[in-house]
Amino acid sequence: MTRVISADCHINEPPWVFDRVPNEFRDRVPRMMSGSDGGDGWSFDGRPPKRTFGVEAMAGRAKDDYQAAGLRFDEILPGNYDGAAHVADMELDGVDVSVVYPAQAIFTYMEPDRPLALACLRSYNDWMLDDFQHADPTRIIGLPMLPVEDGMDTCVAELDRAIAKGARAAFIPGSPDRPYHDPYYEPLWQAASDRGVPLTYHRTFGGRPQEADWDNVAQNNFSAAGTVHRFLGSTRLLTYLIFSGVFDRHPKLQMVGAEINFGWMPFWAQMMDDQFRNQHAMGTLAVTRPPSEVLGRNVFVTVLDDHVGFKMTAGDYPWLADVAMFSTDYPHSVCLWPESKRHIAELTAGLSPEATNKILSGNAERVYGV
Repeated sequence: MTRVISADCHINEPPWVFDRVPNEFRDRVPRMMSGSDGGDGWSFDGRPPKRTFGVEAMAGRAKDDYQAAGLRFDEILPGNYDGAAHVADMELDGVDVSVVYPAQAIFTYMEPDRPLALACLRSYNDWMLDDFQHADPTRIIGLPMLPVEDGMDTCVAELDRAIAKGARAAFIPGSPDRPYHDPYYEPLWQAASDRGVPLTYHRTFGGRPQEADWDNVAQNNFSAAGTVHRFLGSTRLLTYLIFSGVFDRHPKLQMVGAEINFGWMPFWAQMMDDQFRNQHAMGTLAVTRPPSEVLGRNVFVTVLDDHVGFKMTAGDYPWLADVAMFSTDYPHSVCLWPESKRHIAELTAGLSPEATNKILSGNAERVYGV
């Protein structure tokens, strides 16, 4: 029977997530506080939270009962913050392994007090690896956050510290101050390649958004339009990264873009290869082969109930099965939990057993080594 790996799940950090910071920072750490709506949320500046728990903790509720905010911490499922409870919820959903992303801790990327931010980031990493993942390291892959804005020596040192604690992958922000095709990141790409550790980002999650319309993630706002846009928001990051020649220089580097689905990828791959053919003879390109060749080798995406993408995989674009990793997005509002078995049956109805295995577990197994 095919294993099921959810390559994109989340936590909601508990009030004690920053308890490991050194004493000098204790009076300035972010804190969970009550909001004006009666719910609990995180404050990074000592003022009431900009938004309380809601959309990011909807697992266990019927969609007709969804709410944007207003939940207390004691109202959300323990699987949001307790590793053993997370595994129990995986069991209920038929999921064998969970790759787990951060939540509010990403605001450390925007904290102007960088020593404080680094202390909080390291405390989060310790909690994720020593507590949450430690509940069952065979079934939970916790993603430590890398301080990409604080110099590559600091960033690589934190990567090595996390690996020593049992990390098998690492998180980088989706909206860094410097774009990822900047040469600044070369030491990180080399270190990840040398250590055989995949790097992963989650749409525009983390850092200062390059653009903000209805949906200002930096202000902890959200909208339906913004959610749709973010599913299509990785073309710039990935296109520039690929055309910069990063994967030519680091052929073992693996990058996972989480929660971006894959129905859009055939057109994107076609356009990249078209421009490669158009400009290859000009001598202006940093890549030496068609860009689509990195898909499924260096670049991967996580997918939810993308019916368009699954139909494309069963039809004219079977190569998509090499790129995609199934996910439930537990416990967010778009999550498939606890009905993943039904969704999987519907999504894979037209796929071969080989393609089904790749998407449900095979690609994640070879990337994350599980």
